[in-house]
Amino acid sequence: MIDIAQNSALQNSNLFKVQQPQLKTINVIENKTYDEERALYNVKDTYIKNCTFAGPRDGESSLKESRNIVVDSCNFSLRYPLWHSQKYILKNSNLDEKTRAPIWYANDGYIDSCKIESVKCLRECHNIIINNSTIISPEFGWKCSDIEINNSTIDSVYMLFGTNNVKINNIRFSGKYSFQYMENLSINNSYLDTKDAFWHSKNVTVKNSTLKGEYLAWFSEGLTLINCKIIGTQPLCYCKNLKLINCTMEGTDLSFEYSEVEASINGHIDSIKNPKSGKITVDSVGEIILEDSIMENNAQIIIRKEKNIN
Repeated sequence: MIDIAQNSALQNSNLFKVQQPQLKTINVIENKTYDEERALYNVKDTYIKNCTFAGPRDGESSLKESRNIVVDSCNFSLRYPLWHSQKYILKNSNLDEKTRAPIWYANDGYIDSCKIESVKCLRECHNIIINNSTIISPEFGWKCSDIEINNSTIDSVYMLFGTNNVKINNIRFSGKYSFQYMENLSINNSYLDTKDAFWHSKNVTVKNSTLKGEYLAWFSEGLTLINCKIIGTQPLCYCKNLKLINCTMEGTDLSFEYSEVEASINGHIDSIKNPKSGKITVDSVGEIILEDSIMENNAQIIIRKEKNIN
């Protein structure tokens, strides 16, 4: 019997109570190759090791409706392998670009030390932990909830679209339209190279991270940035309840347009345009633009090294 125990220390650290599944497997499948349709459909309580899911029959849904399984050191090259799976561990495995939409409607999963190159990975999944993995997946993680991602590299055009309750630590992300329409997101110690991040998001906190891209967080509500570096044009416009604490900004022109903001910035901002309300404190600013506004703008701008402008 193989016992994959729940990690209590990890569980206690999870902001959204995401848990690694506690599994006891009683069967073992090892060193097999499968290419037929639904090869291991509804497999239960099984440790699957060093298996390959690929071949000329090009069968789909190899592990669909599986329950309480550990998939270790396996290679996948067929579509939809883990649909509707419940309580699974996927580790040390490779899912190539032919493994389209590999994990949908699957709950209580733990993914560790995997390489995933599959389009549309994770859709409508709940209670998932991802550790130490490399993921290349356009449309990654849509419409999910209760997700934790640690120590991973991710490349995605649309990252976590419409997903709620997410905790991220130490990731390197590259892509475009990330974290849109999300609620309840925490990011720490990460590097994000992304365009149009956090649009229409709610209740997001980012700490000790670099955010590089264009048009950061427009229309967001309840975004808090702490000890962050912000790089790129026209950031943080049309925001509600925006807070920046001990942040720096680089190449950030036309910042804060029509935003409700409380910001403490170290260093220089290229330009600030028509902030709606609140207070912005900064060491220096290249230009303050207060013109052509469609609404009343009453934000206070405090320049530490020059003069105060009300």
